[in-house]
Amino acid sequence: MSLKRFFKTIEKDGSAKKPALSTKLHEDDEESSQINGELNHQKQPLKFVTWNANSLLLRAKNNWPEFSDFVTSFDPDIISIQEVRMPAAGSKGAPKNQGELKDDTNAARDEKQVLMRALSSPPFGSYRVWWSLSDTKYAGTALLVKKCFKPKKVCFSLDPTAKKHEPDGRLILAEFDSFHFLNTYVPNNGWKEEESSFVRRRKWDKKILELVLKLSDKPLIWCGDLNVSHEDIDVSHPEFFAAAKMNGYVPPNKEDCGQPGFTISERKRFGAILKEGKLVDAYRHLHKEKDMERGFSWSGNPVGKYRGKRMRIDYFLVSEMLKDRIVSCEMHGHGIELEGFYGSDHCPVSLELAPTTPDLTQKEATD
Repeated sequence: MSLKRFFKTIEKDGSAKKPALSTKLHEDDEESSQINGELNHQKQPLKFVTWNANSLLLRAKNNWPEFSDFVTSFDPDIISIQEVRMPAAGSKGAPKNQGELKDDTNAARDEKQVLMRALSSPPFGSYRVWWSLSDTKYAGTALLVKKCFKPKKVCFSLDPTAKKHEPDGRLILAEFDSFHFLNTYVPNNGWKEEESSFVRRRKWDKKILELVLKLSDKPLIWCGDLNVSHEDIDVSHPEFFAAAKMNGYVPPNKEDCGQPGFTISERKRFGAILKEGKLVDAYRHLHKEKDMERGFSWSGNPVGKYRGKRMRIDYFLVSEMLKDRIVSCEMHGHGIELEGFYGSDHCPVSLELAPTTPDLTQKEATD
């Protein structure tokens, strides 16, 4: 099978009714370089945003002006999206193309058109888009990269040599000249000792560590909804989350007890990934104290027992050799009323790195 399907540089609209959408979203490189001329001197991306949108289609319908203002203001070079929740292309019962949006029914075409129009509007028209999608409106990731930056390669599997996508479209890996960039939507741990819950997450954590170690040839920037709160400081109410149960069920292993994302076993494995992968939690590197107002990326439903209960489960992790270049890493939502969440239950998280200097380049080369 051709590698073009998996290492493609353009997501085509494919809509016969609205050809202008695809043209506007994917302008050729020469034109986009003119539009972004002020950035051409910049050799590498330095500003990044990650956001679990909890359905990109719903955000496009209901929250796009506010999110567009945020993107315009911060002006990221790369935007990572999780929980796209758009189905992959392919008719019922046929193999799916996880890199393309479904458009084989009237309803699917209408939904694709809504999303593509949103991604054609300023400022998103200056980004290329890569998709990794599930068969249904579940999970899925997207990567938006300014057209003035060209990844050397983009793949979609925990095995970077594989040609396939991960099930449910949970990963996009882009290689740039000076670093690897990894966007993941990590499977939720769930509540039970079963294949689709604890077992699935253990397998993922093992494979993601293997991937991180394979990518050691260059610095790594890894972001996304990692579905874990590493320390007590990363949740608003540690006792509440540690004691959480689903319908009274108590796992046989005490280290698997508690809120998914805050069990001892998950937190230990995450710590091991950081240590063995030589990774730094960019937000915690800069923010040592607990911030009850702006220190969390996920917030429970404002109605019910989870009101005011918050977790930091969305991250930027960077290789240790990049930590001296971290300028800022911020949560952009705050408060129990979900201000700055743009309709999702997660808020955007941003990272900014300082440009490479000759001294830092030499240090990175010798680390």
